[in-house]
Amino acid sequence: MEMTIKNRSELNEKDCWDLTALYASAEDWEKDFAKLDDLLGAFLAFKGRLAESPAVLRDAFRASDELGLLSEKVRVYACLKRDEDTADPVNSARRDRINAEGAEIAGETAWFDPELMAIPRETFESFRSAPELAFYKRTLDETERQRKHTLSAPEERILGMAEDALASSYHIFGALHDADMRFPKIPDGKGGEIEITNGNYAHFLENPDRAVRKAAYDSCYDTYKSLINTYASILDGTVKTGVLEAKLRNHPSAREMALSGDNIPVAVYDNLVDTVHQYLPSLHRYFKLRADVMGMEKIAMYDIMNPLVPESVQVIPWEEAERLVKRALQPLGETYCDILGHAFTDRWIDIRECRGKRSGAYSWGCYRTPPYLLLNHSDDLESVFTLAHELGHSMHSYFSDRAQDYHYAGYRIFAAEVASTTNELLLYHDLMAHATDDAERASLLTYLLGMIRGTAFRQTMFAEFERDIYAWSENGDPLTAEALCDHYFELNKLYHGPAVEPDEKIRYEWARIPHFHYGFYVYKYATGISAAAALAKDILSGKTDRYMGFLKSGDSKDVIDILKDAGVDFTSPAPVAACMQLFDETVTGLEKLLLKKN
Repeated sequence: MEMTIKNRSELNEKDCWDLTALYASAEDWEKDFAKLDDLLGAFLAFKGRLAESPAVLRDAFRASDELGLLSEKVRVYACLKRDEDTADPVNSARRDRINAEGAEIAGETAWFDPELMAIPRETFESFRSAPELAFYKRTLDETERQRKHTLSAPEERILGMAEDALASSYHIFGALHDADMRFPKIPDGKGGEIEITNGNYAHFLENPDRAVRKAAYDSCYDTYKSLINTYASILDGTVKTGVLEAKLRNHPSAREMALSGDNIPVAVYDNLVDTVHQYLPSLHRYFKLRADVMGMEKIAMYDIMNPLVPESVQVIPWEEAERLVKRALQPLGETYCDILGHAFTDRWIDIRECRGKRSGAYSWGCYRTPPYLLLNHSDDLESVFTLAHELGHSMHSYFSDRAQDYHYAGYRIFAAEVASTTNELLLYHDLMAHATDDAERASLLTYLLGMIRGTAFRQTMFAEFERDIYAWSENGDPLTAEALCDHYFELNKLYHGPAVEPDEKIRYEWARIPHFHYGFYVYKYATGISAAAALAKDILSGKTDRYMGFLKSGDSKDVIDILKDAGVDFTSPAPVAACMQLFDETVTGLEKLLLKKN
């Protein structure tokens, strides 16, 4: 039977998120959208007055937060509606309106930081110690840190108003990747055909049938090859935008600008790449193990995700996925688990793939509203882990929003992948504890290795690629399709080692990675799993206080210090090295089970 992707109207309502907690109707959204101009006007009333007194500056901060709170809510709803069906013109138009409005607001409010920094230093220092501004002391300290990277008020206004236009490459990538991309149908291994999408592609690489894996792989990268010059132009636009902003803001590089937002030393990034390089032999040993189990001298790129223990592959219905995740997270305590239950009963989750829906998975919401989850769920183990992962993000946001004032509730991106990956590791340990035979244990060990490979090794390879292409652009070297493909191919050979056959088609994989348009995000997945490994160990030993403190910290201090408080110090290579050692030990454990080594 030929399988097709459903339209959204064909989905069961219980499988779709309920956005009425944000807005009961599109008309209610319009009412709030209309309020933005008044809130902007109230904030603009403080222009030219910030140096008058600590009380005036305090009130300006409050007016800024009121504007930010509503504009965030309006934007989140518009983006969630657009992502549930990217081909719907009404959804796209609503998203475009708030993006344009957001760019206008950014331009009209860009005077604030320059005027704040223009306050005479003696006055500014007195404000930093004024009781009226005690709550905003951290913000004032951050303002001082960013002083040399803040432009004049007219310049900031221009950059703010240009924000939406400068994001064109990102929007073009999204439209092509999620709405317009079409792949050929492939044999499903059961006598029928099935349509490949960016959302289900990884699922096919896990298929036990090698012919299905190869067909999916060829279909995917032959399609990207046909558009590779277009994708190179899009990525070049993204990179040039980052390079331009870094130069305008007096940062040594786009990478340092990106890390500066979280106040992360560049050494953390470099330590990650250097430490992972030291452990590449462990990754190569893992691929050699896969080749040995499959009875091959070398495996192909489409052989690195298929199950090594096919007999343990399970179909896991959504209801069972929910039960498994809830059971695995019980060590986090009754309060955590009670709140977690609302994600399911109150329909925070958009579960199934449908035509036009944004690919991948994420968690997103706004202050003290449900932290919604977008999934493209399949009834397999990978999707169970994805559910646990995105719930980690949602619960992090939930606890942070309720422990912190709006001003400090939004945690830094560097911390964003920690809670999500901690949930995945808790799920792994729970499933391993309930495993009943060696086949199931081997399957779970394989999963853990795949997770660390994908989250630490693979994302570090992405981080290395991203670091290099930005450096090229900063040096004036063109980002041609050929140069991008050649470099990506060489990195793949380095990371995958001698047991994986170099494959020309993998040259095009960079084109399908959305995160290359997010500006140095990918390295945070690797640091996130390193932190999560340590935190999960604490949780399973009954030590949950430091972790719950981490979830509630928001942006109340520098993220490096928040993680130190939780017991993870990224100023040294130790957390990454410990994660790499866990990978090496797990390879050894899997060798013992599959190759019967002593």
